[in-house]
Amino acid sequence: MQFARAAWKFLVAIKDGMVLIAMLLFFGALYALLSSQPNGAAIRDGALLLDLNGVIVEEPAAPNFEDFLASNSGETPREYRLRDVVAAIDATVEDDRVKAIVLDLSRFAGGGQTSLTDVGEALARARKAGKPVYAFASFYSDDSYQLAAHATEIWMDPMGGIIFAGPGGNRLYYKGLIDQLGVTANIYRVGTYKSAVEPYMRADQSPEAQQASEALYAVLWDSWFGEVTKARPQAVIQPFADDPARFARTAGGDLAKVAMEQKLVDKLGDKTAFDRFVSEQAGVDEKPSPDSFKSIDFDAYVAANPVDSTGSPIGVITVAGEIVGGKTGPGMAASGRIAELIYTALDDEKIKALVVRIDSPGGSAFASEEIRLALLEARKRKLPIVVSMGDVAASGGYWVATAGDHIFAEPQTITGSIGVFAVLPSFEKALARWGVTADGVQTTPLSGEPNFVGGFGEDLNVILQAGVEDSYGDFVTLVATARGKTPAEVDTIGQGRVWDGGTARQLGLVDGFGGMKEALAEAARRAELAEGDYHPKYLDPAARFSWLPFGGIPFVRQESAPVTGIVGWVAQRQKAVFGQALATAQGLLAREDVQALCLECGVVAPRNTSTSTGWINRLLSYSFSSAPR
Repeated sequence: MQFARAAWKFLVAIKDGMVLIAMLLFFGALYALLSSQPNGAAIRDGALLLDLNGVIVEEPAAPNFEDFLASNSGETPREYRLRDVVAAIDATVEDDRVKAIVLDLSRFAGGGQTSLTDVGEALARARKAGKPVYAFASFYSDDSYQLAAHATEIWMDPMGGIIFAGPGGNRLYYKGLIDQLGVTANIYRVGTYKSAVEPYMRADQSPEAQQASEALYAVLWDSWFGEVTKARPQAVIQPFADDPARFARTAGGDLAKVAMEQKLVDKLGDKTAFDRFVSEQAGVDEKPSPDSFKSIDFDAYVAANPVDSTGSPIGVITVAGEIVGGKTGPGMAASGRIAELIYTALDDEKIKALVVRIDSPGGSAFASEEIRLALLEARKRKLPIVVSMGDVAASGGYWVATAGDHIFAEPQTITGSIGVFAVLPSFEKALARWGVTADGVQTTPLSGEPNFVGGFGEDLNVILQAGVEDSYGDFVTLVATARGKTPAEVDTIGQGRVWDGGTARQLGLVDGFGGMKEALAEAARRAELAEGDYHPKYLDPAARFSWLPFGGIPFVRQESAPVTGIVGWVAQRQKAVFGQALATAQGLLAREDVQALCLECGVVAPRNTSTSTGWINRLLSYSFSSAPR
């Protein structure tokens, strides 16, 4: 009895201690939240500093408790909202306090090609207005150089380098592994080009998948090359990109020397020398700071330049990330949350039109339909709907787009992928190796199904495949209806094939080229609003933190570090591939319905894994904590 009482007191003490810890964490985080709010009124003369430590995305993921605590260090990679970056750069045009724009790209992890083009165009507008742009990085690769090419001067650390890899690369195929493990991947799909399931059924890509990828990547590379050479015509890029090994051998491995000889950069110097140079243009910082020049904080500058609210509001709905059911996100395009925002917009009589901004490779067919039906309700109420495609609007993303009166895309937007699939694993072979089998009595052909132990029955396989085919038929029919085509015509350009925006326009899948500016203008025209007498009203969910569950506090966290050379660049890409493999395996078990998802589309629009993969990121942080930089 005494032992039981002592144990009970011990448990109560633990409970009280946990409550106390939780309260301390909550109030500590609340204080940090209140004290970390950007101060838009504290803008001073200097250079707008874009220290891009992370990725540029359409809609940042909602931070959880762990991410919030880590963000206070300032070193954790983050997600930068595309429209915030563009708006901040554009605001400098008429702001005499801003003497220059500084791009620190040493820790920049990239973004979708269309997004980076938008940022590059904003930099070009600022330069045209007389604002100098200075870029620095220890090491440049495709994404960072796409932005740096728009700079007045490009600096690079003399111990750094530059590499142009171009789009493409290898995908991982798991057929051999799952065969060895004895796992059966029960695959149901429609679409000759729907290659999302190929890693589970083949050891290599199919000829159809290779054909589609080659066509897409050729367009993306040509678009990147055209933008960069237009922004920096003196750069000699193609010979170096075609044969980097020859240039490296000739220069004795000194990639900085190659960069100067090919006029890829203007000056070599370390960060201290670069800061000293900028201080001559923008002024010397009077307070001790990591930057020796007067700098304007990005977040504070965004807060000081809110969206113009003159004229009638045009609601903007964002569909970003994988489309899933429920109300999670941002970071995931949760159909319940997005549909709720649409219905909220319908209750606002001031909103005259809707622009739907899509940056999604798709996901659940059911969730995609839920969003589309909400948009159709808006159309029933005579509210014009214009779709603006970002980096990716494929598969389920295109499913949603069919609800629009007019669809805009960029030439390098990835879209199409009209196809569906489902993958369900079973383990009869693996268990049989250990002597585990299944047997029983059935009252109907589906009794005990799905049988993950004994294998799926033929009746279930027929039903599942028929269901997927029916979903594909629904997809084709709604596209045909929306685009004025016959189902046979849509099937010809469907079959899961991915298209670039330019080809999609030729095929009639989109109506015109343009971004948010063009989409807002078209929405205003359809709503019969006077030119310029409107403004975007972004219908974003209220900012919140996923306080519980905490998601685990990692014992080892990967610190953000700049890529300083070719070895670090290779290690970073290796880590990304490993993370993608783990995320794909996790996602295989997490997806519970028919998918209109373009997995191959995700490789061109990276996200910050620290906010999207949870335990995977912590595992990687531990596994690669001693990887070469």
